[in-house]
Amino acid sequence: MIERRIKVDLAATIDRSPAVALLGPRQVGKTTLAQEIARMRPSLYLDLESEADRARLAEPELYLAGHEDKLVILDEVHRAPNLFQILRGVIDRGRRKGLRSGRFLLLGSASIELLRQSGESLAGRISYLEMRPLDALEIPEAQIERLWARGGFPDSFLAKSDALSQRWRQDFIRTYLERDVPMLGPRIPAETLRRFWTMLAHHQAGLHNAAELARSIGVDGKTIATWLDLLVDMLLVRRLEPWHSNSGKRLVKSPRIYVRDSGLVHSLLGLATIDDILGHPVVGASWEGFVIETLIAAAPEGTQAHFYRTSAGAEIDLLLTLPGGKRWAIEIKRSLTPKVERGFHHACADLEPQRRVVIYPGREPFPLGHGIEAMPLVLLGQQLVAQH
Repeated sequence: MIERRIKVDLAATIDRSPAVALLGPRQVGKTTLAQEIARMRPSLYLDLESEADRARLAEPELYLAGHEDKLVILDEVHRAPNLFQILRGVIDRGRRKGLRSGRFLLLGSASIELLRQSGESLAGRISYLEMRPLDALEIPEAQIERLWARGGFPDSFLAKSDALSQRWRQDFIRTYLERDVPMLGPRIPAETLRRFWTMLAHHQAGLHNAAELARSIGVDGKTIATWLDLLVDMLLVRRLEPWHSNSGKRLVKSPRIYVRDSGLVHSLLGLATIDDILGHPVVGASWEGFVIETLIAAAPEGTQAHFYRTSAGAEIDLLLTLPGGKRWAIEIKRSLTPKVERGFHHACADLEPQRRVVIYPGREPFPLGHGIEAMPLVLLGQQLVAQH
């Protein structure tokens, strides 16, 4: 069993809020974590994909009133959107009885329906947490290469062989295309959306160019925007926005696009082993996305993540603005002998960040001059966790 870092945050949030929504992609480990929490306190678990459990909620107010003393865990809650309005009344009646926290834990495989429904119905009564795939701080450091190759979905990472891991990811992608997308989003032919998702993997870490994608697939730019919004809302794709200011410099305005799980990047491109990945042009961009996901997951709540790029070539891969305003400028290199390019120096001169770090795949930190440190991913991640 891999201890998930979010467990402590989840338990603390349940203790202070009447309802907590734990959001994350399918198969990321939400149910396993919820059942761990359930063993720590009186609880009731209902899976809303189960007909039997849905039948128990035929009269939800009556049923839930009989379990006021328990944490009620509702899995796949987006399958019963009408529940949100009812939960509001149940929570308000409980508050009048002094039941102010620990009432409901809602698990959702995507943010779309959950946020749309609960944003209106449960405002002021619900807290949100995002559960991500495993990151580099949750596993032994010696297994980082495997985590990068296979991705952070537990069943993929823990598979007995690369082939079984690849098979799991292929099935995962097919399930999303054939089942989850039609349930949560517009009707899109599965093969067309697979082409789009695969093209995003080919362009990992690239600037978003809707017109180019639209021409390649044969649709219009608005359709591309809708599909991208869908994959972002399903927590499968990250849209990293550019940093902007009133400095007068000509800044890039398009976001960078990343398929969030490196294992899915590799699977979409047919890369099953480390050797396959190292021989493919995506290797640097895939490593960059992997590092960015780990650092954003490690950063304290309220941290803003951007990239920085000017038309003159000044560039920072990841700019983290921590609560309080401190900026950490992070360059990401796949080489064991990282070299800092002129664009990073120019960007740091523009922004004057408090930390200047180059992440590389080695084990030891060392200075690179000009106030820049070369550092392993895990060490910088631990320093971000310490900022909480």
